[in-house]
Amino acid sequence: MSKDKRGPVVAQRAGASGATSGRGGRFSAPRKAQAVLRLLRGEDLELLSRELGVVASTLSLWREEFLAAGQVALKGKTGKANARDEQIGRLKKKVGELTMENELLQEKAQRLEAGLPLARRRSRR
Repeated sequence: MSKDKRGPVVAQRAGASGATSGRGGRFSAPRKAQAVLRLLRGEDLELLSRELGVVASTLSLWREEFLAAGQVALKGKTGKANARDEQIGRLKKKVGELTMENELLQEKAQRLEAGLPLARRRSRR
């Protein structure tokens, strides 16, 4: 009798609950999301770990990454940040160009004030 009672319990622990266990190979993003959502709905981490054949720490990591990505998405700054970074890059480039031009003009003014030629002449040979 005790063997009959233990049989279904062992089968469920092994993941044979009628649903596909999803064992083997890498998990796609949708499969990871499904696993994380099951955790967030309150399923036991250890039981889900056994069913899916994934280490519990990996499931916990997926959950933390999922929640962190959700927080970033809710901030809504990703598109604005990229445009802002591009604008900062363009402005830095422009400041560099203007600084160089300013230095060249200052050097030219100093040469004119000192009575020196602006540039050396090349020989025409």
